[in-house]
Amino acid sequence: MVNFNVPPTVGDELDFIKDAIASKKICGDGRYTHMCNDWIRKKTDSAGVLLTTSCTHATELAAILCDIKAGDEVIMPSYTFVSTADAFVLRGARAVFVDIRPDTMNIDENLIEAAITEKTKAIVPVHYAGVSCEMDKIMELASKYHLYVIEDAAQGIMASYKGRQLGAIGDIGCYSFHETKNYSMGEGGAILLKDGAMLEQAEIIREKGTNRSKFFRGQIDKYTWVAAGSSYLPSELNAAYLWAQFLKADEIYENRMTSWQRYYEALNELADSAYIELPYIPEMCVHNAHMFYIKAKNLEERTRLIAYLKERGVMAVFHYIPLHTAPAGQKYGEFRGEDKYTTTESERLVRLPLYYGLREQDQERVIDAVKDFYKKK
Repeated sequence: MVNFNVPPTVGDELDFIKDAIASKKICGDGRYTHMCNDWIRKKTDSAGVLLTTSCTHATELAAILCDIKAGDEVIMPSYTFVSTADAFVLRGARAVFVDIRPDTMNIDENLIEAAITEKTKAIVPVHYAGVSCEMDKIMELASKYHLYVIEDAAQGIMASYKGRQLGAIGDIGCYSFHETKNYSMGEGGAILLKDGAMLEQAEIIREKGTNRSKFFRGQIDKYTWVAAGSSYLPSELNAAYLWAQFLKADEIYENRMTSWQRYYEALNELADSAYIELPYIPEMCVHNAHMFYIKAKNLEERTRLIAYLKERGVMAVFHYIPLHTAPAGQKYGEFRGEDKYTTTESERLVRLPLYYGLREQDQERVIDAVKDFYKKK
């Protein structure tokens, strides 16, 4: 069986975890946490970075920092994971869904302005598959209407738009280090801040509403409860696991890109014959090979393709069910404008196995199975 995903591991994770245990500090904000924060900050040129327990929690923290509250509206695509909406719904805001572009599966930047009202507080672009949204247009709209831009860059680390790292373009960016992501700590994430003035507030919220971080830095002689907050600190053990992968980040990136390119070249003949569609990468974008997907003709064909691949020992999956079609999406949000592409394109998409260390012979098995399915047609 060719698994859909295998969590990344480079071989040094256990050594770093043992070292963290030996340090006698395995809770959050130890040496490995700080090294990971600094690595991301330098890589993205962000004013401040904090590891979190998940990308979901990073997005919740972003919602608090932007003072999202009941009655506010937050614009986002419907084609995304539930966490994108949950973070704002939990604050009492309403999710406003906008249609996607069929080429990148990202929010259609040209439809955002029509969805803006006096209640709109933020725009949340989701960089699907590590391919950037059209950020210049989104940032222009945010400036025009005085809105926050919170990048859902869960899939976007090591990807860029016009030379700028995803997650570091808007006011706040959110990364995921879930086991399905390019770099993993099992469960985890990070929040990236453009404005350094937000960092102290983020530290307080993340530390249960206390100024404990300043205490540990020796800036105050005792810490206390100073604001409403929660606990968004990952364990030092998780950070140690992630640090091993950061040290080999380029190796992981190149390995995934090689697999991605092999799929693209091998399946291009099916695309040329109009059997499938392949991913589109805009010229100003550098992606990170987070995933490789193909698009079948329709839902019925996709269902048969996934079943056929499973029979051949290949685990392939579809992705999100559009949020506006879900019970909670209808309760907490609304689709503004026409759903021209969100539903139809989501019903066509199939994700093929792609992970660090995918063996070439296993990938060839996937490619052959896809080709055989369409030969039988």
